Amino acid sequence: MLTKTFGSAVQGVNAYTITIEVVVSQGTGFFVVGLPDNAIKESQQRVEAALKFRNYRMPRTKVVVNMAPADIRKEGSSYDLPIALGILHASQQLNTERLSEYVVMGELALDGALRPIRGVLPIAIQARKEGFKGLILPKENAQEAAIVNNLDVIPVETMQEAVDFLEGRQTIEPVVIDTRNVFQHTANQYAADFADVQGQENIKRALEIAAAGGHNVIMIGPPGAGKTMLAKRLPSILPPLNMQEALETTKIHSVAGKLGVNSSLLNNRPFRSPHHTISDVALVGGGGNPQPGEISLAHNGVLFLDELPEFKRTVLEVMRQPLEERRVTISRAKLSIDFPANFMLIASMNPCPCGYYNHPEKECVCGPGVVQRYLNKVSGPLLDRIDLHVEVTPVTFDQMTETRRAENSQDIQQRVEKARQQQAARFQEFSEIHSNAMMPSQMVKDICRIDQAGLALLKTAMERLGLSARAYDRILKVARTIADLADAEEIRIEHLAEAIQYRSLDREGWAG
Repeated sequence: MLTKTFGSAVQGVNAYTITIEVVVSQGTGFFVVGLPDNAIKESQQRVEAALKFRNYRMPRTKVVVNMAPADIRKEGSSYDLPIALGILHASQQLNTERLSEYVVMGELALDGALRPIRGVLPIAIQARKEGFKGLILPKENAQEAAIVNNLDVIPVETMQEAVDFLEGRQTIEPVVIDTRNVFQHTANQYAADFADVQGQENIKRALEIAAAGGHNVIMIGPPGAGKTMLAKRLPSILPPLNMQEALETTKIHSVAGKLGVNSSLLNNRPFRSPHHTISDVALVGGGGNPQPGEISLAHNGVLFLDELPEFKRTVLEVMRQPLEERRVTISRAKLSIDFPANFMLIASMNPCPCGYYNHPEKECVCGPGVVQRYLNKVSGPLLDRIDLHVEVTPVTFDQMTETRRAENSQDIQQRVEKARQQQAARFQEFSEIHSNAMMPSQMVKDICRIDQAGLALLKTAMERLGLSARAYDRILKVARTIADLADAEEIRIEHLAEAIQYRSLDREGWAG
């Protein structure tokens, strides 16, 4: 007897439906075809043990499981449940006509219990797109799948529950959540707040500009100056995620298996801080079955690279293209996958190996040329892609002990949102551009016009600091953001002057 069940495979951040055909016929042996990986081939042992534990029999005749389309490799243990249900139906131990109405996914334990799987959100989106009535899956994944409306999400804890539901012996109510209500009540909640930061007003200003325009930032200063503390508070002043951004971000984290048990929609901007020993593949994504890397997990959020010169040079260089294009393409012999990577890069570093170059009180003990060699660990092309270079100085004792509470994140966020609204109106005709930092060069010339006095100031700065053509565009973009924060229609000379000072850490002008 031939039976068809339906599963789903995730490729990149999208899913496609897999038809699982099961035939029980004369002969002996258990065969899984259709380019399965080892985890799927081993499903025979899990399925057989689960069937016996639940008092079903494993057919002792020939069982062939075909996973179509057969020319695409299938990976993972999440096909256990649809294979088990297909075997039960093909061997006439399951009597139902409802198998074709549902996409079924789940990993089986040896006692027939179900374990959670990854990539549920794109699977649910694809199931609704293809007109399936619902999705049968482990209970721990139900909240995530229920984000998708007009789809019956049936949570089951064991294989037996799935059988009883399909045969009509047990009624399982679909999981329903009010996504917008949950999103509105839990969004924009951060433990860290700028109100906890005493002093460092110039760094707060730089981070406010970065948040308002979506600009990349590098903070350079001695150890203990507060670089990491400030970076961790940046998400709290970014505009709250909208529903579309939340869905995009949740899909990526779902595919990577980063969502917690019983999680649903991500409602805060991600903050990723990988260790400096990370590999280039772990940063940008890849693997045999390509998975999103840290830059994609930081999509719509912040990627923080602490102690930037300690990262391997090859790791930093692979970020060049994603920083410009805001996506990364992972190419293999048989497929090419795009992962979104629209993130803000925040980096920090010491000014020299000892950490005290340009320190107001402590003396640098590094020898001649050591500072320059240390800075050379970060390539010029990468520094050019960072819009704001900010020097962080230590907080004084008087600032640390000041009783007056600093400005909180919510007040700063309101100014940031107001500036972002101006940018949204400015770029409403361009679907791929949402902030000043995303403007291409040809658009910078039209939108970031400056007068003759501004041109003269910029020319002097370019010559003295030895800035590149890309830095010229970056200065104009930052100046446009500063003007937006000041609610000014035109870029004035004071906006330009402030933007230029955020390039003053370029190596020629800063370390010698």
